[in-house]
This record gives sequence, structure tokens and C-alpha cells, in this order.
Amino acid sequence: MTKAQPTEEHMTTLDKGGVTQGGDPTQSPPPPDDNQATLNRSVHHRVGDQVFRTLAVGSGFVVSLVIFLIAVFLLAQAIPSLAKNSENFFTYTGPWETSGDSLKFGIPQLFYATVVVSVIALLLAMPVALGISIFLTEYAPKRLVGPISYTVDLLAAVPSIVYGLWGILVLGPALVPLNNWLVGNVGWLPFFQEPSQVANMSTGGTLLTGGIVLAVMILPIITAVTREVFTQTPVGHREAALALGATKFEVVKIAVLPFGFSGYISGAMLGLGRALGETMALLLIISTVGPMNFNLMESGETFATKIANNAAEFDSPAKTGAYISAGLTLFVLTFIVNAAARAVVAGRK
Repeated sequence: MTKAQPTEEHMTTLDKGGVTQGGDPTQSPPPPDDNQATLNRSVHHRVGDQVFRTLAVGSGFVVSLVIFLIAVFLLAQAIPSLAKNSENFFTYTGPWETSGDSLKFGIPQLFYATVVVSVIALLLAMPVALGISIFLTEYAPKRLVGPISYTVDLLAAVPSIVYGLWGILVLGPALVPLNNWLVGNVGWLPFFQEPSQVANMSTGGTLLTGGIVLAVMILPIITAVTREVFTQTPVGHREAALALGATKFEVVKIAVLPFGFSGYISGAMLGLGRALGETMALLLIISTVGPMNFNLMESGETFATKIANNAAEFDSPAKTGAYISAGLTLFVLTFIVNAAARAVVAGRK
């Protein structure tokens, strides 16, 4: 008898690794189809991406909504009092009268003191923060980077009231001899004239002292952001400069600083935001009304200290609205500063 030849269909099945009825039971089963597993993984990834996208968009929306609601609250509280203000809110420099139906209040002096102490803080903190960041990223031995970075960052953990007490009890009296020397020798400059409040010369509670304290407070913010940006400078940029014969200083100048400029400005603006809204430290150092004459030996009230000084007397909607209008101005000022910073960064790019 001749052995039956396998049919074409049988051969095709065997070629695919299948087992036909009556075939060899030891034949291995067909390999599993990976298409379904790939499809399941793809669907899983798509679901994860969609969830992440929803959470990210939702977080941005929540933040924007909170800011919008804060603005609405400030406007709703401030508009009635502004409508009753018998003076120009942007030019009136006299004493505030927030009782009764005819109100008198304005922000020029608050704006002046806020800007002066914040500018002093930036002028002092930005160069120091830049120097610390360059030292930590380019010159410092690795064993010193950690301790120095930790020490600088630790300044951000000190409460504001501690800075205020240090400013009025330690730094202010320590600056009294310097203040007297400045007034006596360079008093012809508008920045160092004899103050109208004699107590400033004995206590050191001046705009200059407030600016120095703010500089110390914002220093860790600017330093941390700048340092992190400088560490992200591409290694190829540094190596290319060194290959061309550049010195360490020239590498910093032509490779590190251009790359990290936007981060440096962003850190400075974060520090400025902290300085503009600082309350407790300045409340202990400068909390009395002063003239607007660019004299750093004078005192003054910022937006934040003005509100904090009178918060206990918010006994009527009109009085509350008058001080909230100052808070609204500070809110808008912060937005303008951040917008200007973004414009500078975008132009640099």
C-alpha cells in the first residue's frame, strides 16, 4: 500500500506551525499573535496621555480661575470706596480719611516707598546672587558646592518677622555711624540728606535699611534659580570655548552668561515679587509716613505695611475698600512687572 500524500491545505497548515487533526501531537503550537498585546498597550498609553493632559490643563485652568476670582474680589471691594473718594487716587498725597461719606486717600507715597525699597533690594541682591551662582557652578570645589548652596537656601526658611527684628535691632543701629557719615559728608546728594524724622538717625529705621533687609530676603530665590539655569549650560558650549583657547572667565562670559540670562532675569523677577509684597519685616523697620524726595534716610509706608498697619480698624465697608484699593494697585503692579520680565526674556531669546 502506498502512503497517503498530505493535501495542499495540510501542508499550508504545517508550514504555519499549526497542528491538524490527526497530525503529530508533539508539534509546537502556533506563535501567539502580538498584535492584540500591542493594541492593548497602545490603548493604555493613549488613556494615560489623555489623563495627564486633562490634569495639566485643569491645573492651569484652576490657577487662572483663582487669579481671576482674586481680581474680581479686589475690584468689587475697591470700586465703591473709589467712587466715594473726593481726591484723585493717583495723585493725592495727604493723610488718609476713610470714615464718613467723603473719603480722601491716594497711593503716590505708598507707590514711592514700595518701589524704592524694592529697587534697593534688587540692586544689592542681583550682583551678589550672580557672583554666588558663577562661583558654585564654575569655580567652587565639589565638596563645597553642597554646603554653600544649602547655607544660601536656608536664608529662605527664616521667617519675615525674624528679618524685621534683625533689621531694626541689629542692622539699623549698626548702620547709624554710616548714616551719620553719609549725611555729614555727601549730604549734598539727594539720597543722603538730613531726614525729616530725627529718630531715623538714631534707630536706623530708614528706606536704606529696609532695602538691605529685603536684599537678604530675596537673595536665596535669585541665587537658586540662577544656579540651576547655569548648571544646564550645554557641555559642548563650554568645551568649544575652551578648545578655542578661552580662559575660565571668558567661558563664563561667552557661554554660561548668554545661556542663563533669561533664567537670571526670571529669578530676579521672582525676588522682586517677594520684595513688593513683603509686610512684616518692613512693618518693623519702616512703618511711618515719609516725604517723596528720594532721600534714603527717610522712612515710609509701602502698600503692604499700610494695609497691615490699619487692618485692625476695618470697621466699615468704605474703610475696608479704601485699603483694598491699595492692595488692588499692588496686584496690578505685580502683573506689570512680570509682563515686563517676560518681554525682556522673550526679546533676549
